[in-house]
Amino acid sequence: MCGITAFFAYHSSAEAIRAEELDAVTDSMAARGPDARGTWISPDARVGLGNRRLAIIDVSPDGTQPIWDSERELVIVFNGEIYNYQELRAQLERGGARFHTHTDTEVLLQLYRRDGPAMAGLLRGMFALVIWDTRAQRMFVARDPYGIKPLYFADDGKTIRFASQVKALLAGGAVSRTLDPAGIAGFYLFGSVPEPFTIRESIRAMEPGTWMTIDANGRSETKKYFSIAEIFRRAVEQQSLARLTEPEILVAERVTESVAHHLVSDVPVGVFLSAGIDSSALTLLASQLSREPLHTFTLTFEEFRGRADDEAPPAERFARVLGTNHRSRVVTREEFAADLPRIFAAMDQPTIDGVNTWFISKAVHESGIKVALSGLGGDELFGGYPSFTDIPRIVRAPKFARSIASRMTKNPKAPALAEYGGTFAGAYLVKRGLFMPAEIPNDVAEEGLRRLGIFEHTRALLDPDPESAFGRVATLEATMYMRNQLLRDTDWASMAHSVEARTPLVDASLLRQLAPLVVDQGTRCKQHFAAILPKELRERKKTGFFVPLKEWAGLADDGTTTRMRSWAKMVFERSVMG
Repeated sequence: MCGITAFFAYHSSAEAIRAEELDAVTDSMAARGPDARGTWISPDARVGLGNRRLAIIDVSPDGTQPIWDSERELVIVFNGEIYNYQELRAQLERGGARFHTHTDTEVLLQLYRRDGPAMAGLLRGMFALVIWDTRAQRMFVARDPYGIKPLYFADDGKTIRFASQVKALLAGGAVSRTLDPAGIAGFYLFGSVPEPFTIRESIRAMEPGTWMTIDANGRSETKKYFSIAEIFRRAVEQQSLARLTEPEILVAERVTESVAHHLVSDVPVGVFLSAGIDSSALTLLASQLSREPLHTFTLTFEEFRGRADDEAPPAERFARVLGTNHRSRVVTREEFAADLPRIFAAMDQPTIDGVNTWFISKAVHESGIKVALSGLGGDELFGGYPSFTDIPRIVRAPKFARSIASRMTKNPKAPALAEYGGTFAGAYLVKRGLFMPAEIPNDVAEEGLRRLGIFEHTRALLDPDPESAFGRVATLEATMYMRNQLLRDTDWASMAHSVEARTPLVDASLLRQLAPLVVDQGTRCKQHFAAILPKELRERKKTGFFVPLKEWAGLADDGTTTRMRSWAKMVFERSVMG
């Protein structure tokens, strides 16, 4: 896990790469990689690469990036983990490839040498990578299927700059800080900025499941090698095959396999343990697979003491049964207030979430652990959100939507429900939206909403059509809420504490294997997943992984939507406007 930087002055009139800028961008991400630092600038000063390293696999100095292949023709900077790198390395060695490290990073170079851009589809893991090919004078860039690892770029028509954080690109001083009305509008609509937009007009996100090349002619067309919508479309065709399997066995086997892959590490691994089904089941499986006792971590708050919201007591009991090295970390209002400036500084883009991950990652770091598994993604995979039933019902019955709207006279979303409820894109906005389009601040509303094109953007995510209501909602939850909020917040909040968060339930291989089953059986798959847990956890009411923001931030007690709107305004003012 790292922070990466890559510059390419591709146009003949572009200025040479400056070491000062490369250093500033790279070193602004020191928290992402406190274990080592490396930079390289080509002899003609047209290419620059930088890396801050958090050493997880092959922790020796051999793993310091940028890394060259044995032939000294390819060089890479890479952020993430490749969980099937050992199998890939064995294949490559049988084909004659030579290695001089034991890293997963070097495997990427030899895989690119063999397969070119097609190598992206062979990787199981989370990654953002940049390879400079000295033979072709070409840069290759790719991002993982779900977008677990971030990658941003700014292209001024002469030089393209990549980095793991928006704020890192700004730290170099050469990228415009002008705010993007589309990014602002997107933040107010959803509480996070929808990709590929960012909060800065000159910076865009590399889209998940894609690759591109850059040469003397500039950027190539972005190529998609993975589509969640396509996986669910194919799943409809494969439902008959899914019915031939025992669902309980299939879910258990496939999730266990994913957990085993996500435990690959040369340092100890921990788990974010709430008392929810997803993190508890992952903890159970990981404890069975791990050669050493796991480290588990739970947050607890005085405000929740004695309430059903307090996850610490059941988590502690479960940890004792499993024999993990467990820590329940108490977080107080005073600590929240003291940490708030650091939270806003670390927050790469404005978001209404991430405070929970900030504190659980802080607890992990305090215990000397670098890697932790998270249960993130279970609800998106197994249909655990109310949206899986609410959105199709609204779409199927616009009269029902209008009827609800007529009774929701005090709910600010009521007019939008009647206006937008007839399509999946519109119903999703109403269900997940924070502010509605008519409520966006006037100074950015017209231009921001036009540039954002949220309904066109959302419909594009459903192309090809997943062909089932479950598949459509699952695709939208994975490509909107999970990608733009949950995964992004997990990344910045964990990396701020130099902790690598891994998500076994957010795994392209797992999705391919289980999609036919979840499309056929829907939310029943969640019950299959929970079946391995004791009754106390299996039947516990879902509470979610959250902190007492209402009490801590002094938000008015007038409904969740109104409270989160107030928090959103505070976040924007503090994290963006300074």
